[in-house]
Amino acid sequence: MASVLVPLANGCEELEAVTIIDLLVRAGVEVVSAGLTAGPVTCSRGVVITPVTTLDEVLEREFDMIVLPGGLPGANHLNEDPRIHTLLKKMAAEGRYTAALCAAPRVLLSAGVLDGRRATSYPGSLNDMDTSAIDYREETVVQDGKVITSRGPGTAMAFALTLIENLLGRAKRDEVAKGLLFQE
Repeated sequence: MASVLVPLANGCEELEAVTIIDLLVRAGVEVVSAGLTAGPVTCSRGVVITPVTTLDEVLEREFDMIVLPGGLPGANHLNEDPRIHTLLKKMAAEGRYTAALCAAPRVLLSAGVLDGRRATSYPGSLNDMDTSAIDYREETVVQDGKVITSRGPGTAMAFALTLIENLLGRAKRDEVAKGLLFQE
């Protein structure tokens, strides 16, 4: 069974976090939501999500993919956590998937995962960073090898379906999309 780590930080975008987790679970993926600290996570709009574990509890575990939901200040909290950078670098070096949505591609950029790659993000979320090492695109979902990025809350379903396709194939992606009445 494919396994995915979804780190959750206070201030994350709830629509993105829940969409990613929900669609992956619908596809039969083992999803582990992990808070940066113990206890509930308060999202950017005040919705409270309780992760199943903490990041410290799963640091040594192997995952097929790590997915970072965006939102602010959640993406900044992820970016300030050295454990996240270590995980991203390790997974990229091992040829496993790294993915980020909305403002969270800034974490991939800071960790060096986007160097020499095509990527996208929420408009303006990378403006304060050096993006000279990436080929920035304004597309809904951008995949370059095993790095997948997307633009924002409105693209979360397309993003999550792309994650499913990469982990389990086009047929499973289409099956989940059909059940959701998702139209492209």
